[in-house]
Amino acid sequence: MNQFLYTSLITLLTVLLMFGLTFNVGRARGKYQVKAPAVIGHELFERAYRIQLNTIENVLMFLPALWLYAIFIGDKGAGDSGLIWLIARVWYAIAYQQNPAKRGWGFIISILVIAGLWTGAAYGIFHHYIKA
Repeated sequence: MNQFLYTSLITLLTVLLMFGLTFNVGRARGKYQVKAPAVIGHELFERAYRIQLNTIENVLMFLPALWLYAIFIGDKGAGDSGLIWLIARVWYAIAYQQNPAKRGWGFIISILVIAGLWTGAAYGIFHHYIKA
């Protein structure tokens, strides 16, 4: 099962990122006294909450594209792309928390990585299909 070592590592780091963002929302909820189930309140809580939701939305596109790319093109390329995606999402989260207007590059890079993974996976699937 070592054939997907890099992709597996990126998947674990993605889960760790999600844990961190979840913890950050909980911390912000307590710090700014936003009682559940409310999702509005202090602006810094709302930023933490939006960072988490936006990243969840991004992960839903990222993980399938990552794994399909790994399976049909290669683990190393998927791992390298995944590392770039992780760095971009951390950049996005930090920038958004500090100043939402500065989150753009982290978002753009993460979306471009997903588009590249999707395109590569689609090519790999099509190529595999044609050969079958």
